[in-house]
Amino acid sequence: MSVRVSLVAAARSSTLLTERFDDDRPLDRTGWHEVQLAAHALVPLAAAELRYCSPTPRSRATGDALGFAPMAQPALRDCDMGRWRGLTLADVAAREPASVDAWLADPRAAPHGGEPLLAFISRIGGWLDTRPACDGFIVAVAEPAVVRAALVYALRAPPSAYWNVDVRPLSTITLTGLAGSWSLSLEASTR
Repeated sequence: MSVRVSLVAAARSSTLLTERFDDDRPLDRTGWHEVQLAAHALVPLAAAELRYCSPTPRSRATGDALGFAPMAQPALRDCDMGRWRGLTLADVAAREPASVDAWLADPRAAPHGGEPLLAFISRIGGWLDTRPACDGFIVAVAEPAVVRAALVYALRAPPSAYWNVDVRPLSTITLTGLAGSWSLSLEASTR
């Protein structure tokens, strides 16, 4: 038996340059518009036996707008960025350039006082590995960082690969397998 987990990146709540660490703002106008445009391709995922979301307003709103009626999963929360929470990368780089460099170079570093990247990837992997193996189908709407972490974990890629994965709003990846043995499943787009 195996399980299929489709992860949908939440729609946007800000432009890329104004995106903030641990951003808990709701969907913006562009995000709502993007959900409407993508809905026809993503609504079939609502047939999943289990439907989850990150506990952020934009993940919940994205899931609700797609008809998923998802259940919030605390384990799918974004990386805890400590004192950097609410700041943009540009803000932090201007204030603490050496700390940003350390954070980007070492997956065990947490100069912000929050969660190290390695611990974040492991937490998301732990959630993934505890999904029921029932030959079922699961969908989860999550923050882009969560989707990146799940992909790095599933592919057993080095933590540095996290920085090379670009997850756009409403993009979807599907992982199939069991605890500790995941495969990326690429499917033809119907958009």
